Amino acid sequence: MRIGEYDIDIVVQGYPGKSICHGGLGWSTLALIRGKGRVALIDTGPFGYRPLIRERLAKRGLKPSDVTDLVLTHCHHDHSVNWVMFKDARIVIGAAEMDWARKLPWGENAVPEFYVEKLDTWPTCRKVADGEAVWPGLTAHLAPGHTPGCLVFVLEGTEHDLIFTGDSAKNRAELVSRDTDASYDKKISAATVEMIWGHWRRKPGTIVLPGHDRPMVLKDGVPTYVGNIEAKIKSWTGDDMETTTVFNLVV
Repeated sequence: MRIGEYDIDIVVQGYPGKSICHGGLGWSTLALIRGKGRVALIDTGPFGYRPLIRERLAKRGLKPSDVTDLVLTHCHHDHSVNWVMFKDARIVIGAAEMDWARKLPWGENAVPEFYVEKLDTWPTCRKVADGEAVWPGLTAHLAPGHTPGCLVFVLEGTEHDLIFTGDSAKNRAELVSRDTDASYDKKISAATVEMIWGHWRRKPGTIVLPGHDRPMVLKDGVPTYVGNIEAKIKSWTGDDMETTTVFNLVV
């Protein structure tokens, strides 16, 4: 994808699913923005993404140390915990989000307590407010509901924009239904989803990239996927390491 003077790649494609028996699934979307001297990553994924991040950056001729900017939508572990891979980058997160996350009782939320505590005082961390420009053309918008300080980021282009919703709207189902899973207040989340729709409708061709789904554009007012998704699990189901069963999670 190209938005204005920036090229955007999906580094790891998120998945719009929820584990039934094993807690949170946490397969979030990571996007890379390159242009005008910046190499920026939107969100970091969970611990399991670390080898994937290195591998997929390498395919683009990059190392984690080449990332100049890390933009975090919120503090949950599956979006923020790997910030330590990019400790020399300029790290952006919502001021309200950090305020909320630092006051949480330990062990009662999906926030990685010690990583957030360290990030709060990290010298390259910048805490932004609603409507603040992260850099010229990329603006943060307060988007509460999933967490109190979630941010949506809008990258402005000449012809169309790109909206990174994080978990304020995790997938197509939430965008269409205005109903949300894992929200502390569904009315607040619904208002946030309407705010996202307002940005989406402003320019024809604008792309929405949710926190756990594929990119989408509006066609005749209906969200339509751009690109494919792949999600599989391999299980050892026999008496040796060669006997496996692959489960395709895309239906």
